[in-house]
Amino acid sequence: MKFRISKEKFLEGLQQVQNVVSSRATLPILSNVLLEADGGFLRMTTTDLDVTISGKVGLEECEEAGSTTLPVRRLANIVKELPATDIRVDVSDENAASMRCGNSFFKILGLAADDFPPPARFEEVKEFKVLASTLRDGLRKVAYAISTDETRYVLNGVYTQFKEGKLTLVATDGRRLAMTDSDLEFPESQECNIIVPTKAVNELQKLLREGGDKSEVKIRIGPKQIAFEMDDFLLVSKLIEGNYPNFRQVIPGQAKYRVSLEREPFLAAIQRVSILALDKSNSVKINFSKEGIEILANAADIGEARESMFVKYNGPDMAIAFNPEYLMAPFRNLDSDEVHLDLIDEVSPGVIRINTPFLYVIMPMRVSQ
Repeated sequence: MKFRISKEKFLEGLQQVQNVVSSRATLPILSNVLLEADGGFLRMTTTDLDVTISGKVGLEECEEAGSTTLPVRRLANIVKELPATDIRVDVSDENAASMRCGNSFFKILGLAADDFPPPARFEEVKEFKVLASTLRDGLRKVAYAISTDETRYVLNGVYTQFKEGKLTLVATDGRRLAMTDSDLEFPESQECNIIVPTKAVNELQKLLREGGDKSEVKIRIGPKQIAFEMDDFLLVSKLIEGNYPNFRQVIPGQAKYRVSLEREPFLAAIQRVSILALDKSNSVKINFSKEGIEILANAADIGEARESMFVKYNGPDMAIAFNPEYLMAPFRNLDSDEVHLDLIDEVSPGVIRINTPFLYVIMPMRVSQ
């Protein structure tokens, strides 16, 4: 295999696939990237057996088609440090890759491409097409609420439902829940629900950030795996098996009071006050009154912080405490200027909404008197 490639394209492709590779790979081949040069393109593929990501970049010249696997992190580090010019790669029959760039020369030993895990086969698939901007926006609004508790494995991903002409995305860790949906055309026969694991969600978000808003993502769902195809990249992941809890039953009923907040000033105020909410068990307390809201935090042996904001509120005086990180998460990931906080009473969950289909349920913490 012989080819010539620009440093920028080579590095860009490697950086988009290398994060899948685990630093504790169980097999040497899983630390490698599969390189396949053919017809003016170089395809790069990595896998940890759960998630596989593959990308294609253009070559300046392909003298001899072929394939090999090379240690992906070492390769990316070398390419990153090479001069900004074309790189010539020549791979021997023994999978030794010679790389020349300007006055630099590197030789890297690889493993045979035949040893690389074969690509996933999809049978009985359901197919959907979603705008990249729609999928990116939806994942950004919910992914931060995914549970990290591995004992509740069904919560370690985004619940994805295709039903009644809507794509619904949900994430929860039991103390908060984020949900959004968007309109999507598909036949009733394609209706399904699946759980996409955290690692695949994280990698997909990175790819979506690179793609254009008008790009279309082709989604293929099999019995145990899912594939996302966009532009020159393909991500394949195993699905989480199990039954997701009935998330709709934790969404509170009709709110009694609504507080409309300016997103950025409120987020900034919570960030400042939460500096003194140091302990995980600490919280920020919000006092609601006709004059507006007062945000407070105090830590034993350290001190206290408070900040006042004028908002329209027509309910009785009450105080509700929230975990500050949980409270700030949706405000960081929404782009609406106006955000609504719906309340029932001091002990019921609060619900954060915007003027498009999104909601975030957050459990209150016990208020210390």
